[in-house]
Amino acid sequence: MTTPFSSLEDYIALPRVESLALSPDGRKAVLTVATLSTDRTSFDRALWEIEADGEGVPRRLTRSAKGESGAAFTGSGDVLFVSGRADASAAEAPDAPQLWLLPSRGGEARCLTRLAGGVSSIAATALDGETVVISADLLPSSRSIEEDAAARKRRTDASITAVFHESYPVRYWDHDLGPGVPHLLALETPGGDELPEVRDSVETGRSADESRGVYPSHLTSPRDLTPTPRRSADTAGQALTPDGRTLIASLRVAEKRSGRFVLVAIDVASGERTSLFDEPGVHVESPVISRDGRRLAFLRAPFHTADAPADQEIWVADIDGGDARRIATDWDRWPSSLVFDRDGTNIIATADHDGRGPIFRLPLDGSAPEQLTTDDFAYTHVAVDASSGDLVALRSSWTRPPHPVRVRADGEVFLLATPAGAPAPLGSITEVATTADDGARVRGWLLLPDGASAETPAPLLLWIHGGPLNSWNAWSWRWNPQLALAKGYAVLLPDPALSTGYGLDFIARGWNAWGAAPYTDLLAITDEAVRRDDIDEDRTAAMGGSFGGYMANWVAGHTDRFRAIVSHASLWALDQFIGTTDNSEFWQTVFTPRGLTENSPHHFVRDIVTPLLVVHGDRDYRVPVGESLRLWSELAEHHADDDGTTPHRFLLFPDENHWVLKPQHAVVWYETVFAFLDQHVHDRAWSRPAQLG
Repeated sequence: MTTPFSSLEDYIALPRVESLALSPDGRKAVLTVATLSTDRTSFDRALWEIEADGEGVPRRLTRSAKGESGAAFTGSGDVLFVSGRADASAAEAPDAPQLWLLPSRGGEARCLTRLAGGVSSIAATALDGETVVISADLLPSSRSIEEDAAARKRRTDASITAVFHESYPVRYWDHDLGPGVPHLLALETPGGDELPEVRDSVETGRSADESRGVYPSHLTSPRDLTPTPRRSADTAGQALTPDGRTLIASLRVAEKRSGRFVLVAIDVASGERTSLFDEPGVHVESPVISRDGRRLAFLRAPFHTADAPADQEIWVADIDGGDARRIATDWDRWPSSLVFDRDGTNIIATADHDGRGPIFRLPLDGSAPEQLTTDDFAYTHVAVDASSGDLVALRSSWTRPPHPVRVRADGEVFLLATPAGAPAPLGSITEVATTADDGARVRGWLLLPDGASAETPAPLLLWIHGGPLNSWNAWSWRWNPQLALAKGYAVLLPDPALSTGYGLDFIARGWNAWGAAPYTDLLAITDEAVRRDDIDEDRTAAMGGSFGGYMANWVAGHTDRFRAIVSHASLWALDQFIGTTDNSEFWQTVFTPRGLTENSPHHFVRDIVTPLLVVHGDRDYRVPVGESLRLWSELAEHHADDDGTTPHRFLLFPDENHWVLKPQHAVVWYETVFAFLDQHVHDRAWSRPAQLG
């Protein structure tokens, strides 16, 4: 059977639903959909509208060369988004993404900002008003958006790219920080009214205001809610009260090399700030506000230590911070999202749970939490329909990519229309579980290719998830087992110690001891899988990325049971990693010096006998490329033949980051991985992917 999973080129061309936003009246939802560009080297994003009751067909709202993202609604139902598209009302405009508005009553989208450094994201919108808060970077010395524009022009004219840092960190995940620092800016949207006519200067090609160095008068000048913030406007969530008068924000307070997040209330009109919750050694994050504006909910997360992981607590309080109390005190899960229900009597939360990502209802009165959805899916982007109390969300699983659904109060789920139809999945999926030596239940998903049987058992790929605080429970476009099934492989997706969704004690089993229970759990559940007569226990391989790459390296140094191992974006020498990653203090906090030494894979390089495919992106700042460079050097030092030949391979992407995101690079990644696996698992001749030259 030919499917999009049979061809990598067809696979990357599948449209992808990335986010969902629900209109204030609950009638419409807007999806951000990514599609392959015409030259097949990137993804273009557009906004699509669907009916939230399941009727009608999807309708495309936007179309531009630069694409659109970050959709949100104003209180009147206009659609906001961020885009780098050209502004037809300006003869000359900054080449940077801006905030746009698409009127609910129809008409062309119009640009609402003209910031020299652009708009980073839509931070919050008011449920009953036209206030929007955006995140945007300004240069540290800029006291206004006009000064920022002038300073940026001076840098550009002089071809200056240097960045001067006064605090740690200097990088984050996949990008360098600076030269700008984040600010939160507020403005009022026009609410569907026509904008004044713009008269351009004939002499300069710019608006008359801009010619004088003044922000264009036909645009509402954003108000800076976080002046001179250094990096204190880095946030861990924010929300506007329904009337748009107060912003509740989780702002970063710098502390030596790290910091903590505190909860503040900012008066949108004056910028006056009131501290609500600020505790040493505690993050206060992810604020949400009830629909009547009277209550807020948030996460209280004490810092982890090397002794044990800390819990994530859900708290509610009055909007001014009074009457604060914890809810769901016996609920041993870590929330991934929070929102108040329509009546404000429950918190609707999502969380990893037993290999899934269901929706939970958490009563404010102290009653026991209730699992609302019980299917095998993971839910994200959960929004509440104000008219009915139903929920609208995206959900996905290992057999179906993200798609919009409606969830009734009783948990019944209805599919909504989508412009990104899902191809039929291959093979079958089942759960496997085993009992570890300490009595813990270790489970995972096993995907089997069509035709796997006792007569024709399938080779097995053990895929190890990243994180490590993570769970294999949702569709991934980057690590997609459907592509392996199309090649005839079975894929095991286990959740070993340190995985989320099984309680704090399960995480603690691997704390400060990555090479202990996480490793033995992986071998135990692999043993369980290969006991099946439809799995070929003599043809197995292991793969992992990030923490999964760390574990792939650890596996390579401690067992020869696998025929091949793929180590992507991996940690190799923990002492080196901690000093070069973008968040050093965290890793020094969760490991003891002894734990770092005992759990570092590089100490076991001499014991490696299994061929490794090492993969890394040069722009990976979370796990810097130096980890794989050192791994590659030490593999050659200890295992290369006299003539320099080696069974190991190294695939380097100079312009990719932690994930390898460009479509054709993803194709090269899969082609190389499957060629390497075929060589060692199937004893086929090595076939170098054509695009590698």
